[in-house]
Amino acid sequence: MPQLCCIGHITSDKVVTTRNTMHMAGGTAWYFSCALSRLPVDYLLVTALAPAEMHYVADLRNKGISVQVQPSAHTVYFENIYAQNQDERTQNVLATADPFDGEQFDNVDAEMYHFGPLLADDISTELIKTLAAKGRVSIDVQGYLREVINQKVHPTDWPAKKEALQYADIVKADVAELQALTHCESAKDGAKMLAGWGVKEVVITNGSQGSVIYSDGQFYTIPAYPPVNLVDATGCGDTYLAGYLYRRLKGDDIQQAGEFAAAMASLKMESAGAFLGTEDEVVGVLESRIS
Repeated sequence: MPQLCCIGHITSDKVVTTRNTMHMAGGTAWYFSCALSRLPVDYLLVTALAPAEMHYVADLRNKGISVQVQPSAHTVYFENIYAQNQDERTQNVLATADPFDGEQFDNVDAEMYHFGPLLADDISTELIKTLAAKGRVSIDVQGYLREVINQKVHPTDWPAKKEALQYADIVKADVAELQALTHCESAKDGAKMLAGWGVKEVVITNGSQGSVIYSDGQFYTIPAYPPVNLVDATGCGDTYLAGYLYRRLKGDDIQQAGEFAAAMASLKMESAGAFLGTEDEVVGVLESRIS
């Protein structure tokens, strides 16, 4: 039985920065999986994409990742455009994939399930409920808060949020997503609201400003670790959460897991594409901060 299973679409990404334009695989499924391929954890990805992009699955399997594929007529195609400030991103959606079918999870058993939707209808509340009966649940809410209008991504609300989040042990949102989800101006008020809906650990990321985690009435302040050379911020949130869930599964407390996750995200930003570092290198970032 895998310790951790991620459910999400692999995307074909076009990343436009002030320096250059890159074409690569992407999405939570990709960045989360690549990060975990660098860590000693028993992991399974369940994804859906078109036959033309099956080479992305081959790439992941070559990294040692177990992948279960649901066929789809199309693969999600995202265009990510970054300003000089890499915390600012504009997204266009040029194609979408089929939503996940719950029947394919009949024989999927894991200690923890991480849901990484890219768009609102990717993953149903019913599937979250079904897998919550099998193991712990982690949700990145970003996809549920994305509405596509004329191929552009706009923030929206998630009508089923209270019903779905009662099954979540861990929820991740950035500051803007948390505000869209709770309509609270204060991130701390928003975190408390999610806890009131049943979420046990609320992870709030804020780019270069660091992150905050709320659990059992306590806030944990997680510092940001500035990268030596900022190259590409795409996938940082997914890398952060991969590190966080990994360390929580290993038994780290919230502060320790959050700091490991932040250091891992910092290393990811130092190269284009997915995380390429090692656990020892992440620990090295933490030790250099302490010294």
